[in-house]
Amino acid sequence: MKLFDGGRAPNPRRVRVFLAEKGLTVPLVPVDMGALEHREEPVASRNALRRLPVLELDDGTIITESIAICRYFEELHPEPALFGKGALGKAKVEMWQRRLELNLLSCVAAAFRHIHPAMKDWEVPQIPEWGEANKRKVIEFLHLLDRELADREFAAGDTYSVADITGLIAIDFMKPARIKVPEACANVLRWHAALSSRPSAAA
Repeated sequence: MKLFDGGRAPNPRRVRVFLAEKGLTVPLVPVDMGALEHREEPVASRNALRRLPVLELDDGTIITESIAICRYFEELHPEPALFGKGALGKAKVEMWQRRLELNLLSCVAAAFRHIHPAMKDWEVPQIPEWGEANKRKVIEFLHLLDRELADREFAAGDTYSVADITGLIAIDFMKPARIKVPEACANVLRWHAALSSRPSAAA
């Protein structure tokens, strides 16, 4: 088994944080995304979308998409349960994982890809207006999230989950996207500080 990894890029990091929370070690194959190595071999033949991360099992089976890879390891190693427990717990984690991915991480990524000068060869065409629109979406969602976090420790309840991992990655990615968490979002700032203090955040 080996994991083709893209360093500090959000989705590869999401899997590494998940594995760290599980206490699992998987051999990594570093891929320099800055040099666009993910568009070439050995990634291209393993993922037609030429994106990372890519997990290759011992029998040659390929799994792509960060959450799919995380779910695979959750099934193999159920504890600690990072996708929730029981019907309601799993539904809440899925709900918040989805919300944080679509309304925060994806919007931060769109802002970064369509505004940052370093991405001009990645996102063709760059549409700065779309990047700015997504910046506004990020701020709107952070205010909503702040209200939700007023009465609970983690995104989906009282237990750390994959939804928190997605949130951590998204907020950390706001720095290169040049977006700041509003000072008024004290609950979000408290939550992010707690997530950042976990050893897994350094993965």
